[in-house]
Amino acid sequence: MIERKLLLGDEAIALGAIHAGISGVYAYPGTPSTEITEYIQANASDVRSRWCTNEKTAMEAALGMSYAGKRALVCMKHVGMNVAADAFVNSAITGVNGGLVVLAADDPSMHSSQNEQDSRFYGKFAMIPILEPSSQQEAYDMMQYAYELSEQMKLPVLMRIVTRLAHSRAGVEVRTAIAQNALNPDNERTHWVLLPGNARCQYAGLVAKQPELLALSETTKYNKQVGDGKTKIGVIACGIAYNYVMENNPKQLGVSVLKISQYPIPEEKIKEFAVNCESLLVAEDGQPLVEEQVKALLGADYVLKGRLTGDLPRMGELTPDCVGEALGIKVEQTFENVQNVMPRPPALCQGCGHRDVYDALNKVATEYAGARIFGDIGCYTLGALPPFRVIDSCVDMGASITMAKGAADAGVHPAIAVIGDSTFTHSGMTGLLDAVNDNSNITVMISDNLTTAMTGGQDSAGTNKFEAICLGLGVEPEHVRVVVPLPKNMDEITRIIREEIEYKGVSVIIPRRECIQTLNRKLRKQKAQKQ
Repeated sequence: MIERKLLLGDEAIALGAIHAGISGVYAYPGTPSTEITEYIQANASDVRSRWCTNEKTAMEAALGMSYAGKRALVCMKHVGMNVAADAFVNSAITGVNGGLVVLAADDPSMHSSQNEQDSRFYGKFAMIPILEPSSQQEAYDMMQYAYELSEQMKLPVLMRIVTRLAHSRAGVEVRTAIAQNALNPDNERTHWVLLPGNARCQYAGLVAKQPELLALSETTKYNKQVGDGKTKIGVIACGIAYNYVMENNPKQLGVSVLKISQYPIPEEKIKEFAVNCESLLVAEDGQPLVEEQVKALLGADYVLKGRLTGDLPRMGELTPDCVGEALGIKVEQTFENVQNVMPRPPALCQGCGHRDVYDALNKVATEYAGARIFGDIGCYTLGALPPFRVIDSCVDMGASITMAKGAADAGVHPAIAVIGDSTFTHSGMTGLLDAVNDNSNITVMISDNLTTAMTGGQDSAGTNKFEAICLGLGVEPEHVRVVVPLPKNMDEITRIIREEIEYKGVSVIIPRRECIQTLNRKLRKQKAQKQ
């Protein structure tokens, strides 16, 4: 009997990984990838699944499990790939022992991100196989295939999904789980010790595998043609974009479709497909990676359309409507006299400790004409919006401290950094060490709400350790201050901020109060247990 479950794309990936026999999942929470690890934590007690400090440590730990012969999954959102890049790219040079799948969840249209980079470029750059499922069922099925492919080619496999697939549900047929691999550490040291002499040999081996990877893309069931015979228009549809094409009923339009969900792109299959079409449209959710490659493959004279030509939007998510328009379908307005609904921007929760931090900062900052406050990535980034408007910058994880340092080096005073507890351990500690080593004149506020609040309340790696970390990095003990962000403590908090601004060196203030959401959940749980 076939079992069928209603699953988010993230949950389908997680269950597929469990059923493929993984022994560990390594991740740092980031939308839209977070639910993968959470599902494994809730449904596979025999899989190691504690959150990691950042994506680089996650990638390296997963590679260590692979070295030991077991299957591992590492998950992150697309910008996390930037953090993990050193280990990720070098894992293609070391190769793997147990199967290793790297799951990158991209966020076209930037629903909760600073950019909409396309992780497929990382896979192409590292010269490893890339899988891009078009549905929840395919995401589930691909996990078993990905681990088999990884162990067959002795390479990590990158699986790339997007927000719409990660956070939508569909029925998924599931199989019986297979057993985890036995412990079997690799005994071939030259694979893993990347001294230049070894690395050159390993890199030559990686290059030598490229024809086989290309041959696999030519024959895989995940790259297939839909529709036969010569057609005026052909569509190359990648990943989730295949659904947007099929929703426009290409058969009725007389349009043939070549679905691509495994990379490198199948060059011969694309050439054969193109011969039977007068023109091609490349539909891919993300940047025009495939469009650029197909253009180079077919030559400048072939009529190729896509994001680069303006036939599809250059940025943001694709939709069935924009794909339909590119295929010549006139999209009718469903409603008359459509008026724009005024947006409701996000705001910090009522009762959030970050609110009191920003009230205090705003009060003190007005006393200094040149004050600049450098922000970071987290729910406290909302301090850039009304009613606070307190943050002058927010660039990437950990940038608040190092940007404050650079601004102070240039003469800005006061230069204040605001960073959350989870972000501080993710990538703020090294910036604080730089500031200590240079005795920079900055004030750092580690706004500690005892959780990774922005992504739903996961564990924060540094909880109850921040004073010790700051002291260990060399901050003077008398300039590591802890306050409780509450309105009744406003006089004390503003006084401490002034004192530390006037100190000519590195000071750290830790406003600490539990996230109001996690606290409410905890209280509701306690109440339910008493009933």
